[in-house]
Amino acid sequence: MTISPLPSHGDVIVGRDVAGRTLRISGHPRTGRVVLSIWQDNVCRATLRLVPEDVPQFVEMLTRSAIESSTADHEPAHHGLGTGTGG
Repeated sequence: MTISPLPSHGDVIVGRDVAGRTLRISGHPRTGRVVLSIWQDNVCRATLRLVPEDVPQFVEMLTRSAIESSTADHEPAHHGLGTGTGG
């Protein structure tokens, strides 16, 4: 897939792990979808289409993951299996 213009309802997040990696977040009111797409330079590598009702849960999951990651950076490392509910 080649680059297409970003819709007027959207944004881009630049990745920090791989040069040229971005996450595009675009709202498509006509189709009732929010599209997340992962780009490497000018090539779309993957997309995920959400209905608006899924967005709050997605944001909550991102927030929880960021908080858990931040907390883990300040706690001693634990070895063995985790007890998380990830899925």
